[in-house]
Amino acid sequence: MKKIKTVLFDLDGTLADTAPDLANALNHVLTQHDYQALAYDTIRPVVSHGGAALIKLGFGESHPQFDTLYKELLEHYKSNIANKTTLFAGMAELLHYLHSNHYNWGVVTNKPAWLTQPLMDALQLTDQSVSIVSGDTLSERKPHPAPLLHACEQAGSAADQCIYVGDAERDIEAGNRAGMHTVVALFGYIAQSDTPEKWNADSLISQPQDLIPLLESLG
Repeated sequence: MKKIKTVLFDLDGTLADTAPDLANALNHVLTQHDYQALAYDTIRPVVSHGGAALIKLGFGESHPQFDTLYKELLEHYKSNIANKTTLFAGMAELLHYLHSNHYNWGVVTNKPAWLTQPLMDALQLTDQSVSIVSGDTLSERKPHPAPLLHACEQAGSAADQCIYVGDAERDIEAGNRAGMHTVVALFGYIAQSDTPEKWNADSLISQPQDLIPLLESLG
């Protein structure tokens, strides 16, 4: 019997490269309010931290119209949610490997369901995944382990039969607290100031296909 049965992915910066569409949404709001658009390379490392972090990046920590700006960002993003978003290079091949070798997989994200579900549908991934847990599926969000454990239940796996792959420290904290094998996606939205080697992950991978030998080694 396989020790690992299920692979769970963070969404933004792990499963899918959503940064182009989120960067466009932020720059749309910035220019609408007579701010200068930001360079893509400035925005990309912040994407995994959500819309609020993007507004703080563009407008500062305590803009008086923060809530309005945040709403404008999300509305523009939802209307353009998959214009430029794609799976990371090699991810489609990894998902094919998982299916062919009788693993199941799912998504655990802090993105709200009203954005997660349209994106998963647009990428034609909904029917492939055994679980989609969004940031508002439960009352808790990552780094709390509850969303990951909920995904395990939906997948029919125990926590120690699951791998969680993410590109943020909270992903690794959540996975460790849930008792899963944790993997840092170094190809994701990791800032130069981040220190993923200190996040206490079990493994680090540079590209999606690197998960295949890891799965084979874990049995």
